[in-house]
Amino acid sequence: MTPTAGQAGAAPASRPEPTHGCARCGAEVPIDVGLCERCNPLGLKDVAASQAHGTVFLAIAVGVAILAVVGRLSLGGIGPFDGRIAAIVPSPPGLSVTLVVENQGSRAGFASCRLYDPDSPGIGPESVSVESPRIEAGRSATFSALLTTMGTEVRPVAVSCSGP
Repeated sequence: MTPTAGQAGAAPASRPEPTHGCARCGAEVPIDVGLCERCNPLGLKDVAASQAHGTVFLAIAVGVAILAVVGRLSLGGIGPFDGRIAAIVPSPPGLSVTLVVENQGSRAGFASCRLYDPDSPGIGPESVSVESPRIEAGRSATFSALLTTMGTEVRPVAVSCSGP
């Protein structure tokens, strides 16, 4: 087979140099350069580390602020909750405690209640946390919890309830 006119003595096709976008404006620059001539007139090697870290810090701060606003909007109006002990009866292996929890807020929600020995300072191993059923705004709910950490003898139990 004889070479055609186009093939004879033709140099191999050169491949274009790989490029990427300028870190500031997006203009095409060689792969080993961070900024274009317009954005880097002094010919600095690359974007300063403080610029990159500052941008990341700013993005994280904005993200946290957005999450705080969304959380406030979604959880606002739930509670406060007022809890009281209605009854305590022995129920081996512990005590059956009946609680009445009132949602004093403007939206329905769940209360987290801590049952504990009022004579024991702080949060001890005998305290137990329970979650209430869903309580509509301005309403109360009555429910029972089994407290197995204070024995089976009826004794004083305190309750503290809070919202999300």
